[in-house]
Amino acid sequence: MPVYVTMPQLSDTMSEGVVVKWIKKEGDPVKQGNIIAEVETDKATMEMEAFDAGTVAQLLAKEGDKIAVGQPIAVLATGKETVEQGKQWHSQQGGKAAAAPSAPAAAPAEVAKPAAIEASTVAAPAPAAATAVAAPPPPSHAHSGDNGRTLRVSPLARRIASDKGIDLTQLQGSGPEGRIIQRDVLAYTPSALPPAPVGSGQKELIPLTKMRLTIAKRLLGSKQNIPHFYESMDVDVEELSVLRVQMNKRLEKEKIKLSLGDFVSKAVAMALIEHPGLNATFDGAQITRFGDVHLGMAVAIPDGLIVPVLKNIHRLSVKEIRQRSVDLAERARAQKLKQDEMSGATFTVSNLGAYGVKEFSAIINPPEVGILAVGAAEKRAVVRGDAIVARTMMTVTLSADHRVVDGATAAEFLRTLKGFLQEPGMMLA
Repeated sequence: MPVYVTMPQLSDTMSEGVVVKWIKKEGDPVKQGNIIAEVETDKATMEMEAFDAGTVAQLLAKEGDKIAVGQPIAVLATGKETVEQGKQWHSQQGGKAAAAPSAPAAAPAEVAKPAAIEASTVAAPAPAAATAVAAPPPPSHAHSGDNGRTLRVSPLARRIASDKGIDLTQLQGSGPEGRIIQRDVLAYTPSALPPAPVGSGQKELIPLTKMRLTIAKRLLGSKQNIPHFYESMDVDVEELSVLRVQMNKRLEKEKIKLSLGDFVSKAVAMALIEHPGLNATFDGAQITRFGDVHLGMAVAIPDGLIVPVLKNIHRLSVKEIRQRSVDLAERARAQKLKQDEMSGATFTVSNLGAYGVKEFSAIINPPEVGILAVGAAEKRAVVRGDAIVARTMMTVTLSADHRVVDGATAAEFLRTLKGFLQEPGMMLA
């Protein structure tokens, strides 16, 4: 018999989702596991899999519609029913009241898209939709260029093109039906860009995506509700830099190139095992300390950031940390992370060393109680004995929740971390 495909809840904070794009149309056959739609949640845009096999009988939500969690978005005929019989079944269940989409949302952005998630299905009619605040209708994803060619552009590609000043009419899309997607914009030769207008007086109003709204809400809540305090230490990583070069020579045949960040991640994991007070979460009523370290690593993506999680990092070698980190970061940027690869962190590291940032303070990602900000490793003049010498130095800054962590506890953690980084052989023992 027919079933409803409903908007799934993909995170604890998700109350609604936006249908970004329908992959399957009415009348299309669907196999279990097929991608049927792209849905924007409060954290990412995800591909949604069909839980059942059958035929798409009716799409109850249009692209751009904002739908409450649990509300139907499509009718799937799972038996021998025809498309018309599926539509009749929907009418018998209450018709329009069952679909209940809210007003169209602002243009959904194409942010981190983890690998497929299963769509929820129910055989019974859903309750009436919750009231939603109407938002401006989304701009069209297709328009005609100066040469009359119809342009189909993904939201992310449009945003990147706008930021870079790229004329979309100069691009050929490689997506479905010639759709211009992210890789088409990124592959455009910068030298071909026209000069940016000077003193044009133009301005652009950019609506926040659900992901950016979520980031804004969570970080504002973190700063308002968590009493942050910060402690910094300068770490001599001269010997660590030498060790890294030596290990990379041995790993050349495997095409593995370790970064200083990989050693920092290893050292953080080992320090957290010794100081479990920072390997913890706090819900306002009780502290949960963890025996295993699941390290979140902040990764920048267009229009936001995402935090993949290295599970059980304390059990990994530096080589394994590098392999898993590269894999997670690449799939984060390619929008192919799984939901469980973005959740469950017990502590987070934010590393801006590659950008040349010397020192910064990061905002805690609740319910975690700490985050480590890692700056660039650089040659500095330091005093050794009575002499001033050049050493490779790195500044790390711990942000901690003072409701849970005391200053001395934070300092002891940093001292242990510094010891591992300045005597890297201890990490390889």
